[in-house]
Amino acid sequence: MDWLQQFFPHPVSLYQGAAFPFALLFNYLCIMDSFSTQARYLFLLVGGGALALAAMGSFALLVFIPALCTVVLVSSLSPQEVHRWTFFFQMGWQTLCHLGLHYTEYYLQETPSTRFCITLSSLMLLTQRVTSLSLDIHEGKVEAASGGIWTRSFLSEHLCKTLPYFSYLLFFPALLGGPLCSFQRFQACVQGPSSLCSRLSFWTLTGRGLQILGLECLKVALSQVVSAGAGLTGCQQLECVYVMWSTAGLFKLTYYSHWILDDSLFHAAGFGSELSPSLGEEGYIPDADIWTLETTHRISLFTRKWNQSTAQWLRRLIFQHSRGWPLLQTFAFSAWWHGLHPGQVFGFFCWAVMVEADYLIHTFANLFIRSWPMKLLYRALTWVHTQLIIAYIMLAVEVRSLSFLWLLCNSYNSFFPMVYCILLFILVKRKHKFN
Repeated sequence: MDWLQQFFPHPVSLYQGAAFPFALLFNYLCIMDSFSTQARYLFLLVGGGALALAAMGSFALLVFIPALCTVVLVSSLSPQEVHRWTFFFQMGWQTLCHLGLHYTEYYLQETPSTRFCITLSSLMLLTQRVTSLSLDIHEGKVEAASGGIWTRSFLSEHLCKTLPYFSYLLFFPALLGGPLCSFQRFQACVQGPSSLCSRLSFWTLTGRGLQILGLECLKVALSQVVSAGAGLTGCQQLECVYVMWSTAGLFKLTYYSHWILDDSLFHAAGFGSELSPSLGEEGYIPDADIWTLETTHRISLFTRKWNQSTAQWLRRLIFQHSRGWPLLQTFAFSAWWHGLHPGQVFGFFCWAVMVEADYLIHTFANLFIRSWPMKLLYRALTWVHTQLIIAYIMLAVEVRSLSFLWLLCNSYNSFFPMVYCILLFILVKRKHKFN
């Protein structure tokens, strides 16, 4: 089972760990007021450039070029036009890079280089920051630096004005991971007084380290169990359900560990602090809410809590601006943003249907289930069903290939999403009758 290797320490985690001393140094210098505002922006930008070159090599150009083009577009277009142009440019650039991955994996039948995969991951995160910034400008939350950055007489002035944009798009704590940080929060943390910087205590840092250690130990133990089993290619009947659940558990543990590490790096650099309410900025949103993810019996709640900052970004970017079928449009865009691999297209479409079914099932259940014993039984059954459906979707999205997708769809695992599809069909009819 060579694919199990992806669950062990990933190069991204190693590079994130190597960035910790620089994050702590940045935070310390800010607290000591040893930095001017421009020096802070430059520190974050140079750190991001150095981390990109170390992690991606020559592929770092694929991240630098769209960052530069975004600043040019933001500085030269009107607020009414900036979001549309930056969105299509960034998604077009990212799609071309994903097509390169498709060509390597499916046409050449070769394993893509690790550096290229890291670059694609960083490019996806850059897309979040680009579209978040352009939406802020479009909605009037951020004032764009206008006037054209190529005017000779004002070149230095405009470079100073655009430095915060360059720094935001490439700052090293968010380059390879971490929750989405809005430009307003970024600017407030960099420009604000030292009291805004997060003083990450030794015990807090130790606690997060112990969490990561515990998750990694669980991951090693579970990977041994999975590798000793038959796998989805050799399992039979109900055994495939156990294989699916345990494999999805490995994916979850990997994500949880990465998210906590990314969150720790954010806090170490001072970007995880709670800002003053007078700044009008939303509170800090970490990506990992492990307790809710593992205890919820609702797929819709799991969807909102899974990778929270990305879920909110998708809601703001697509869901709130969709005139028809917003849920389906949001998941379709998510599949596009992830690269449109066959498993991802199927997985995200299935996820959208499951969320829609979840809303109806729980709405009708709340109307008809009254007694506490029945509510307890209902919650237990829906919790098991939710976890198994999420495991099914996760395997489809993560493994991606058509051959594996075919095995997954032809296994007993397809029973669980099919139950929700049948209930959705029945309840939609009943909903029309009630209306």
